[in-house]
Amino acid sequence: MPGAPNIRVLRDIKARNGVNANEITRRAYLFVARNQALPPHVRYQAQLQLNTFGRYTRPTTVKNRCMVTGRGRGVMSEFGLCRYQQYTFT
Repeated sequence: MPGAPNIRVLRDIKARNGVNANEITRRAYLFVARNQALPPHVRYQAQLQLNTFGRYTRPTTVKNRCMVTGRGRGVMSEFGLCRYQQYTFT
């Protein structure tokens, strides 16, 4: 196991923290922006507020990655390892 974590893993951790910190606020703005019963200027302001959030506050930036190699495919969620690393630790 390498000493320093992979940059992809660090980026994924940063994205997970950002999503968790801003989830409720983002969902509230999304609800207001998509509500057809509200006046257009209110919906527009909510959309502007959504656009001010950073890149790593969007849930789509979170990806399951291997905690050792940073590989994004074949990750066993139970262990947090990709299919190649899983066998080296068992």
